[in-house]
Amino acid sequence: MRAKPFLIGLTAGVIAGITTAIFTTPQTGNQLRMNIATTSKNLKTTMSQLNNQINDIKNGISTLTNEVKITIPQILFDVKNSISQFTQDVQPSSQNLKEELEQLQKSLSEIENNLSQIKKG
Repeated sequence: MRAKPFLIGLTAGVIAGITTAIFTTPQTGNQLRMNIATTSKNLKTTMSQLNNQINDIKNGISTLTNEVKITIPQILFDVKNSISQFTQDVQPSSQNLKEELEQLQKSLSEIENNLSQIKKG
């Protein structure tokens, strides 16, 4: 949502409300002027607060964007390093497992040979 169309709509709504109030209130001129002045001050205060809130949101988004720009590359770098470290840590174990599997296969082959010799003998 863009702020400018919102503020234009808000202003048009307030003006329409004030105009309606002026033509439909059974007040004296002095009371009406005082009400208009009070409403005008309240409107200025509300618009100022709204403007401050919009600026706070813009600053928050800007801060968040900057933090994301800094944080995401760091996280990606850390993940890459973690994966690399994991790969280095696992590789020796992987090699040992391969060697043990080869030894087990040799042992199984020897057992099969022995069993076949026993059956023949």
